[in-house]
Amino acid sequence: MNKEEVLARLNSYSKDTLMETLSIRFIDCSEDGMQVTASMPVNSKVHQPMGLLHGGATAALVETLGSASSLIHLNIERNAAVGIEIQCNHVRSIKSGMVYAKGTLEHRGGRIHVWSIRVEDENQKLISLCKLTNMIISVHEK
Repeated sequence: MNKEEVLARLNSYSKDTLMETLSIRFIDCSEDGMQVTASMPVNSKVHQPMGLLHGGATAALVETLGSASSLIHLNIERNAAVGIEIQCNHVRSIKSGMVYAKGTLEHRGGRIHVWSIRVEDENQKLISLCKLTNMIISVHEK
């Protein structure tokens, strides 16, 4: 698949899901699928009560990027990727605009994928530094 086909495939997974609700979109990927970028608008849908980006919304963005992007590397007729651990260090708040999750597949094993993911604002300032670990399962285990 070429880059446009990969992005179309990743974005197709969002229909009628949390990803669609949060307006998460896959916007870029490397030719080898080892680096992927997704965006999410920061607005009242993703705010916590003080009007800041909710950490849970950030975690949803991160898990969306890592789990869906692991599928690029799998035969989806036989395997799926499920998040088993997520770690997010929230270092800066944001009230509005866009955030971009830029993920790098650090480890691509037969049973485990590990993604490092930087969530940045429109000025490339770090909002959250995250890690996601996915277990690769047989679709018959789901």
